[in-house]
Amino acid sequence: MTQQTTRCKAESVTVLDVREELANGGEPFVRIMEAAGAVQPGGILVVIAPFEPLPLYEVLGALGFTHQTAMVTPDTWAVRFAAAK
Repeated sequence: MTQQTTRCKAESVTVLDVREELANGGEPFVRIMEAAGAVQPGGILVVIAPFEPLPLYEVLGALGFTHQTAMVTPDTWAVRFAAAK
């Protein structure tokens, strides 16, 4: 019998909920980019928005992030951006 040991580091996750800022007429792009810039390789940035933030896919993709998107409710989207390791 062979035993296999796998070591996993806990993912570093930053959650940024921009719904209130957008509802108040704000523009969270700079805050999102600052948060993305602080994510370490292998880390995760989760953006919660009232709509699917399509432009972020290309912008953060150019910085090496991949994404997974989930529509939580019709007016709540959660996008998990993973930084390349």
